[in-house]
Amino acid sequence: MQLDDLQCISTDHCPFCMKEKELGKGDFSKIPNGAPGVETRLYLTYEGVRNGRISLNRWVQLNSAGPAKLFGLFGKKGTLAPGADADVVVWDPDKKHVISAKTHHMKVDYNPYEGREVVGAPTVVFSRGKPVMEDGTFVGKRGAGQFLRRGLTLA
Repeated sequence: MQLDDLQCISTDHCPFCMKEKELGKGDFSKIPNGAPGVETRLYLTYEGVRNGRISLNRWVQLNSAGPAKLFGLFGKKGTLAPGADADVVVWDPDKKHVISAKTHHMKVDYNPYEGREVVGAPTVVFSRGKPVMEDGTFVGKRGAGQFLRRGLTLA
């Protein structure tokens, strides 16, 4: 039985380096909050699909359509439909990947999941119809991103 009590999966992505985290030595209230996580979110949540806890469709909904609705971007993002500006991830469900600060693209010097092997990984990512990542390598144009002002929440 699916309760649908979860609307989206997101991350408190705060890529502070270890030197910055150490500001809290002796006083934990000075530790910058959060952890780097935006790049590892899909890898880690896909484990729910692999172990049968959520369906593939639910995984996509929680990581794409749900957040787009909560941030008032659905129709432009979070759906594959005429006129939409959806980013597309081509996912290999059997590709193995080891999470590591040495290979991630986040500008931070550690990864809380360092050394963890996951199964399932993107092979190509498209943004507005153009490839921006192929086999773990950024192939997009620097600065080509586009800011989207959030709209009214649909969820």
